[in-house]
Amino acid sequence: MNYPFIFGAVVAAYLLGSVPFGLLLTKLLSDRDPREHGSGNIGATNAMRTGGKLVGALTLLADITKGVIPVLLALLAGLPETWIAAIAAATFLGHIFPLYLGFKGGKGVATMLGVMLLWQPVAAGIGILVWLIALKTSHYVSLSSILAAVLLPLLIVSTGGSVPALLVGVMIAALVTWKHADNIKRLMDGTEPATGKKRAGGSS
Repeated sequence: MNYPFIFGAVVAAYLLGSVPFGLLLTKLLSDRDPREHGSGNIGATNAMRTGGKLVGALTLLADITKGVIPVLLALLAGLPETWIAAIAAATFLGHIFPLYLGFKGGKGVATMLGVMLLWQPVAAGIGILVWLIALKTSHYVSLSSILAAVLLPLLIVSTGGSVPALLVGVMIAALVTWKHADNIKRLMDGTEPATGKKRAGGSS
């Protein structure tokens, strides 16, 4: 096992995860800073709120893709499950705690999907379904995201995922929930913005 190479891959995954696509795309396409508007978050929902639907869609795609790429390369390289887990975790942590923004990043929902999509495809697919159903019934992006994240460890276990995958799932669930602390307070207070039939808003 080439440990220096694998260690370098983990570091590279973190650095890729740290790239703040929401900030870069919003500034490039709208000349606005998402940190100064809406929720102040750099994720897809606030990028859309700040720069429009195209910016939001591109941010969502970019944040998913930056989760997919490191895990895909690890799978293609045939790395052991433990190292795939380390690379997935590093990518996600890069988004949550980005080096380039003083460790103040997004809420991790899109990157959560990205790191799980090819590694745990059944769990990811069910998670997407849960998110869509929750959004359709509640109209709250934040609630849908929290629910999908909290259920992730259970979905990994129930679909035959490994112990390393479960540990990454638990970490992701905890951090996504923590990053949504303000949303949870607003949901409890009845002041959380909503989508669809209600006012537009969300998490990400």
